[in-house]
Amino acid sequence: MMDTLRLKDKVAIVTGSSSGIGKAIALRFGQEGAKVIVTARRLQLCERTVSQIREEGGEAWPIQTDVADEQQVERLMADTVTRYGRIDIVVNNAGIGGGSRVAETSTETFDQVMGVNLRGTFFCCRAGFRRMKEQGGGVIINMSSVAGLQAWAGTGTYSASKHGMMALTKSLADEGRPYHIKVSAICPGAVADELVDASPADIERSEKIDPFDVAEAALYLSTLGKYAVVHHIVIDRLGADW
Repeated sequence: MMDTLRLKDKVAIVTGSSSGIGKAIALRFGQEGAKVIVTARRLQLCERTVSQIREEGGEAWPIQTDVADEQQVERLMADTVTRYGRIDIVVNNAGIGGGSRVAETSTETFDQVMGVNLRGTFFCCRAGFRRMKEQGGGVIINMSSVAGLQAWAGTGTYSASKHGMMALTKSLADEGRPYHIKVSAICPGAVADELVDASPADIERSEKIDPFDVAEAALYLSTLGKYAVVHHIVIDRLGADW
């Protein structure tokens, strides 16, 4: 039975995995045999995710991290390597919303969104890539958004951060090819983040995307064959007009 687990013994870091999409990915990876590093700013919620993974027979370890802090990201990667010897998968899911119409957005809000969504993803990509290069390969998944492919009135700041993430993903994918490092993005629409711990009935009643559908996309990208690569996956809400 253990041999059928698709991520058996893989070491996976999932940022922003204390709740929402990140938590769904961490839980799903744990079910498939990965050693999951659950990391976010709220340690207590990270520990809750870890407990759920362990209750299902998986292996997980919490590390409190603010991805907007370069030193904390470097510590996250170093501590993971110290504990497990390698990093096979990095899912850059940590992110925040913010901003309104461009003319009404404060510099402080703009900097906060860019600091987490783009700067934080850059820190994690850079640190994870360096270690994957040393070990001969790996998978990096950046959680973008449909707002990383389009933009609407009132989304300027958030969309700019996610468009930047897409550019970073494409560049890093090209740089990673010689080292067997795959870099992809997932671009979801409106996801029912709050329903990660809900009952199936609650999720069924929601008109938003099931967070575990996004988790399945992350699992798919993490288990592709050696020579297969997907540049990005768009997961939009049924009936959405964009």
